Amino acid sequence: MYPANYLFTDEHEWLDVDGLEGVCGITDFAAEQLGDIVFVELPEPGDTFSKGETFGTIESVKAVSDLYMPVDGEILAINEDLENSPELVNSSPHEDGWMIKIAIKDESQLEELMNSKTYEKFVEDQKE
Repeated sequence: MYPANYLFTDEHEWLDVDGLEGVCGITDFAAEQLGDIVFVELPEPGDTFSKGETFGTIESVKAVSDLYMPVDGEILAINEDLENSPELVNSSPHEDGWMIKIAIKDESQLEELMNSKTYEKFVEDQKE
C-alpha cells in the first residue's frame, strides 16, 4: 500500500530519499483522515527547518493540520501545483501530491524514520 522505498514519520509524513535530497508529502492514510483538501500552505525555497518543526499547514473541509519536517533540512523546491490544485494530495498523495523537496542536513536522522512495513503496522494500530 505504501511505497516500499519511502520512509515515514509518526506524524504521517513520507520521505523519498535520493542521496542527500528528499521529497516529502503526507501519506494516503493522513489524506484520508483529513478528507477533501482545500488549501496547502508551504514554505519558501531556502527556508531551513529542524526535524519535527512545522514547515506548513494543510487545510481540509474538516480541519487545519500542521505539516512536520521529517529531518533537518533546507527547502529546495515546493510543489507549486498544490496552490491551484490542493486536491492532488487526496488523489495522489505519494506522487503528484508531494509538497517539498529538501536538502537533508543530518543523514543519521533517516534511521529514526519508519520503513513501509513498520508504518503500515503503525497505521493499523491507530485504526484499532
